[in-house]
Amino acid sequence: VLHSLHYFYTGSSGLTTFPEFVAVGMVDGVQMLHYDSVSKRAVAKQDWMERYTRDHPEVLERDNGNLQGAQQTFKAGVGILKQRFNQTGGAHMVQNMYGCEWDDEDGAIDGYDQYGYDGEDFLAWNMKTMTWVAPVPQAFSTKQRWNQDRADLQYNKNYQTKECVDWLKKYLAYGKSTLQRTERPRVSLLQRSPSSPVVCHATGFYPDRVVVFWRRDGQELHEQVDPGEVLPNHDGTFQVSVDLDLKAVPQEDWGRYECVVQLRGIEDISTPLDPALIRTNEGKSGLTIPIIIGVLVLLLAAAAIVGVILYKKRNASDKGHKPVASSDTSSENTEGQNPAPEAQPLTT
Repeated sequence: VLHSLHYFYTGSSGLTTFPEFVAVGMVDGVQMLHYDSVSKRAVAKQDWMERYTRDHPEVLERDNGNLQGAQQTFKAGVGILKQRFNQTGGAHMVQNMYGCEWDDEDGAIDGYDQYGYDGEDFLAWNMKTMTWVAPVPQAFSTKQRWNQDRADLQYNKNYQTKECVDWLKKYLAYGKSTLQRTERPRVSLLQRSPSSPVVCHATGFYPDRVVVFWRRDGQELHEQVDPGEVLPNHDGTFQVSVDLDLKAVPQEDWGRYECVVQLRGIEDISTPLDPALIRTNEGKSGLTIPIIIGVLVLLLAAAAIVGVILYKKRNASDKGHKPVASSDTSSENTEGQNPAPEAQPLTT
């Protein structure tokens, strides 16, 4: 099983209803830590994380200090990048996501560290070459400065391949009953109107590594389908939908189609495309789709607040915290037991 530890930082300006800095930590896609510039406190978001911080109170205090420093650095970073991009007013965002992945079967490890500005890639860490890569000219000066600091380059590699994984294993041990459970999905077929696609909606499953697809005569379909992204539910489980366009398919052929849901640890769930099984906007099932759409809107809004889906679509993990430092030097806090090492700023 592939496990992950992610951190997402978002610094912003020009958004009156949005905190100027938000940080979120996630283990296996489940949020376990939250910090924002309004509360100025790191808060455990899972029962197992609360137990961990009670047993190790110094960890949360260290996170608080580092994240408060990151808040100031990201605020300065937004201003600097506005200058580099010749911008004045308006809403702008700097984002950083970093972390690691660990496969508990073969021991494979991967790590990453990426920055974005206003929804576009700005800087990315290349694990193989141990260097920073700048996809835009405005990031060249930062890339050159960071690539000259050999000690910090080595530290980044050590953090992503060892320290981050060590923290991930600690969190997995504390949250074992929650993070390493398996919950069977509930599958429904939904349709807004007779001319709309039929939606195969799976919800309530855990972990998030589910595979949902349509097939015809036993063969997986790659056309006529529109897969959606896996989204979190309020209770820590997940949901996903895959649309099937049936405009060119006569109803007498519907019996050849079925939706298949695969989740490790359970048998495949196969749901035939039977009109009797489809819930629509007509009759007593009429509110089903609007409710789901409302939930998705709320989820997307929440995701926007924490900066999780704004500029990268990678299903990976992250480092134990790496709030940004206030100087141009390499990370000073390199102790292996620190879940929140500092990182370089984007400034100068």
